[in-house]
Amino acid sequence: MSTTTEATGADDAAAPRSPRGRPKRLAVLVAAFVCAACGLVYELALVALGSYLIGDTVGQASIVLSLMVFAMGVGALAAKPLQRWADVSFAAIELALALLGGLSVLLLYAAFAWLSLYMPALIVMSLVLGALIGAEIPLLMVLLQRIRRQDAGSAVADMFAADYVGGLIGGLAFPFLLLPLFGQIQGALVVGMLNAAAGLGLVLTVFRRDLSRRVRLLLTAASLLVGGVLVGAYAFADDFEVTARQALFADPVVHAERTPYQEVVLTEEASLSGNRDTRLYLNGDLQFSSVDEYRYHEAMVHPAMNGPRRSVLVLGGGDGLALREVLRYPDVEDVVLVELDPAVVRLAQENPRLRDLNDDAFADPRVRTVAADAFAWLRENRQRFDVVLVDMPDADSTATAKLYSTEFYGLVRHALADGGRAVVQAGSPYFAPDAYWCVEVTLRAAGLRTTPYQVSVPSFGEWGFHLASAGDPPALRLPADAPPLRSLDAPTLRAAANFPPDRDRPAEMEPSTLMHPTILEHARVEWQNY
Repeated sequence: MSTTTEATGADDAAAPRSPRGRPKRLAVLVAAFVCAACGLVYELALVALGSYLIGDTVGQASIVLSLMVFAMGVGALAAKPLQRWADVSFAAIELALALLGGLSVLLLYAAFAWLSLYMPALIVMSLVLGALIGAEIPLLMVLLQRIRRQDAGSAVADMFAADYVGGLIGGLAFPFLLLPLFGQIQGALVVGMLNAAAGLGLVLTVFRRDLSRRVRLLLTAASLLVGGVLVGAYAFADDFEVTARQALFADPVVHAERTPYQEVVLTEEASLSGNRDTRLYLNGDLQFSSVDEYRYHEAMVHPAMNGPRRSVLVLGGGDGLALREVLRYPDVEDVVLVELDPAVVRLAQENPRLRDLNDDAFADPRVRTVAADAFAWLRENRQRFDVVLVDMPDADSTATAKLYSTEFYGLVRHALADGGRAVVQAGSPYFAPDAYWCVEVTLRAAGLRTTPYQVSVPSFGEWGFHLASAGDPPALRLPADAPPLRSLDAPTLRAAANFPPDRDRPAEMEPSTLMHPTILEHARVEWQNY
């Protein structure tokens, strides 16, 4: 198998450096560099996939990284008996790592789409990949010392320098190169191919003479098999993703794209009577159904338009549906819409289904769109608005929790003109009452006075809003010149301010802040029961 020789410590340490050994040592360090880059990409790919599918970036990162670091320690210990056959063992580990790491995103997406076993699969995958990554360094150290013995400190310094620099390159390559060029599934497969090439290339070139002919043939055959699986998976990755995505949605998918921020999916179902139900999903979360979205958007927009409304700010709402309601008032002169993901706005501007729904709102000359993070944009904003509509995704992740913080609502308050009103979508007072009332407490902590209300949106259930102003609590009324509405009138809106005793405001509750996002804790506990 291998012809590892035992060397005497003193003589080897004192042996002069051989120029012939330098290219071999460089090859080992380059292999360590590439393997480290690949290993970090696998870790980041699992974290990114979890944030897309589950939405909890911090939780997913904590699970993946802690499990993989633990497993790396186990893998390093498990590699001790393999040091006797370091070359063959390293090649076998790299093949296994290339196969599992390359297929990791695909396998986990399949577990999520068809088996509802994403979390158990993630745990197993993190442990296995971590163990394989942990076994690399001990074996590479043996191979490095086999070329020329040196003192332990110098050998460790060389190896870890290559490992850490490789980690840097892998960490930067994942978001800025692999994701934009290949996407998650195919990006992981490309890295798997690179991983196999680096590991096998080192063993079958630098240490070729240490291997028997039979072992070389076995490794070559195994590498061809792994490479074939990865190449085949790459070729069918697009078809797989379409099939897996469709498995997640009840209705046919008519548009899907992965943006730098999220997965955007549009579905549409046509009934026998000819009625169509168009639905928009962001990272798997329903944003609206065309069947009843008017109930949500009429309730959100029109109570806030009762008063001065010359200038309006819409935070979120990239689908243009809230914008549609705002533009029904001819005395509105200026509307700024701030949306993080420009792909959502582009879809709403270009897709015929969405243009029909939003009445081509983005073509109105009164509208100006800004592609920016709402929090960062508000910090730089100097304009004051009569109406601010905060139409953000629910606070179910660390990324969105900051948009429900005292600090954020303080910026909203600063953006209001004298006598201005803001309205915030606040989730469901029925399914997540603590999260809903936490929004009110947080608004009040930011210096705003509030008027809570709720409406029924069949696609979502009971859904709640908070109307707010910097002065007295705003009256929950429709404007006298409100356009014809399908779901709201004066009696309905008065009733919307009444909450049943089992869903009424709790006696005490802490506001949500950047440093202590209590709303995220409430949302996680309450929504997991549904």
